[in-house]
Amino acid sequence: MDFEEIYHAYFQDVYLYIRSLTHNESIAEEITQEAFFKALKSIESFDGSKDIRAWLFTIGRNTYYSYYKKKKWEIVSDIIDETSIGVTLLDHLMNEEEAFIVHQFLHKMEEPYKEVFSLRTFGELPFDKIGKLFGKSSGWARVTFYRAKKKLMEYMEANNNERH
Repeated sequence: MDFEEIYHAYFQDVYLYIRSLTHNESIAEEITQEAFFKALKSIESFDGSKDIRAWLFTIGRNTYYSYYKKKKWEIVSDIIDETSIGVTLLDHLMNEEEAFIVHQFLHKMEEPYKEVFSLRTFGELPFDKIGKLFGKSSGWARVTFYRAKKKLMEYMEANNNERH
C-alpha cells in the first residue's frame, strides 16, 4: 500500500480520534495533517509488525501532545478565562434579574470590548477567529476579552454591593 492509499484509507479515522481529544474541528484537522506529514517522513521505519492504524493513532496522539505543549500558555489562559468567567458569570446569567443587569452593562460597554466579549461568551468563538474578524491577533482578542470580563465583573461586584 503506498502512502496516498494509507492517507485516504485512514485520514478520517485519525481525524475523528484527534477530534475526540481536542473537541475542535480546525485544530483536529491541523494536528491530523501534521501527523500524516510526520508519518510520511518516517514511513520507512514502519516495519509492519503492528497495525498501521494503531501506528498512525500513536503518531497522532504524540502530535496532539506536542501541539499542546507549544500552545500551553494559550490553554492555561483559556482555562483561567473559562473557569473564572464560567462560575461567576454563569451565576449572574442564571438569575433573570442579574442577567438583565449584565446585558444592560454590555449594551453600554464601549467597542471593541462589547463585541469581543459577546462573540466569545455568547457566540463561543475561539480567540483566533475573533482576532481575524478584527484584523488582529488571537492574543489581542484574548487581552480584549479579559479586559471586558474584568470591567463586567467589577460592575457586577459594585452592583451587588449596592443591593446588599
